[in-house]
Amino acid sequence: MHVAESANLVPFLLWCALANYTILLVVFMAFVWLRGWMRRMHQRWFALTDAQIDGYMYAFLGFYKLAVWFFLLIPALVLLAMR
Repeated sequence: MHVAESANLVPFLLWCALANYTILLVVFMAFVWLRGWMRRMHQRWFALTDAQIDGYMYAFLGFYKLAVWFFLLIPALVLLAMR
């Protein structure tokens, strides 16, 4: 990859990271504010306890955050360091 190409890619990766962190924040806030409704909905569809739903949601948010780091933020930092 040429330097000019990486210069265009860094802002794109950072904007994607910002968009994904916004989605992460919206999902977290929805889970906090709509926890009762979400639990009832998921318990109707699946045989899950409250603790299981909380655990799955915690794991999902953690994996999502790590994916943003591994696929967007770290590559952007590496490209910045290569300049």
